[in-house]
Amino acid sequence: MKEILVNYMKRFSDLSQQELEAIVSDIPVISFKKGTILLHQGQIPDHCYFILKGCIRKYTINEEGKETTVQFYTEEQSVTVFSSPLHPQYSAYTLVCLEDCMLVVGDLSLEQENYKQHAALQPMIRQMIEADMGEVQDDFAGFMSSTPEERYKSLKIKQPELIRRVPQHQLASYLGITPESLSRIKKRLG
Repeated sequence: MKEILVNYMKRFSDLSQQELEAIVSDIPVISFKKGTILLHQGQIPDHCYFILKGCIRKYTINEEGKETTVQFYTEEQSVTVFSSPLHPQYSAYTLVCLEDCMLVVGDLSLEQENYKQHAALQPMIRQMIEADMGEVQDDFAGFMSSTPEERYKSLKIKQPELIRRVPQHQLASYLGITPESLSRIKKRLG
């Protein structure tokens, strides 16, 4: 399964197959059962993940106990909740496995050591983060300037598998609407 990660890394690096395989050789791949919480809101993040198989939900809970889904991550996506190593911050989010997952697990406390061991890793990771951030910014801008119906249409184009993989109330939360509104939109669009 690590070949999925190697192929992903090739998009951001000129390293050879052998060099990429050496980098990923020591990174653990761990199976997690559906419902496993990888990070609780209020914890300091200490791991990052790359999804080989499965779906992860990122959400927050406000003071009244209302959950708001912020993101869904699926195959070949990285999942990191950032916290400064100099000033660790508690996570505003919870990460939970919505399906049985197979994840590459990175220990954030070993980040600097890994960069020393593999000099090409830091610029590659930076490029990955920049690509992810660019996508997040584009998605956020699109979300803010669109109607709920347009958001649903965009989701059907960009991530159609989420519609069948994710509980509808969580999908509605992600789209910023009620489950009833989502049902009406789905009925209207067919």
